[in-house]
Amino acid sequence: MNKILQLFGRMRYKKKPVVIEAIQWNGDNRKEVFDFCPLSYFTYNPKTDSLDLKIKTLEGHMIATEGDFIIKGVKGEYYPCKPDIFEITYDSID
Repeated sequence: MNKILQLFGRMRYKKKPVVIEAIQWNGDNRKEVFDFCPLSYFTYNPKTDSLDLKIKTLEGHMIATEGDFIIKGVKGEYYPCKPDIFEITYDSID
C-alpha cells in the first residue's frame, strides 16, 4: 500500500507524542486565561453585544469561543482548539 501511495506522492503520517499545556475558556475564567496566555485579549462584538476572546497566533488573531481550549504548543505558540478536536487529539496526563 505504501508503494502505491508513494507513486501518487502521498504518504500517511501519525502525530508524534508531545506534551502540551492547555486551559479551557469557560466564559468566567478571564484571569486564568490571561495568566496562561499573555497573547490573549478581549474585543467588543456589537453583533452579539458581548466580548470576544482573541488569541494572537502564528497565523494571525483568532477568536476563541466559550468551551474552546487555549493550547500552548511545543514552541511556546498559542492557539484555540475546539473541544471536540481537543478530546480526540489529547489525553490528560495530570
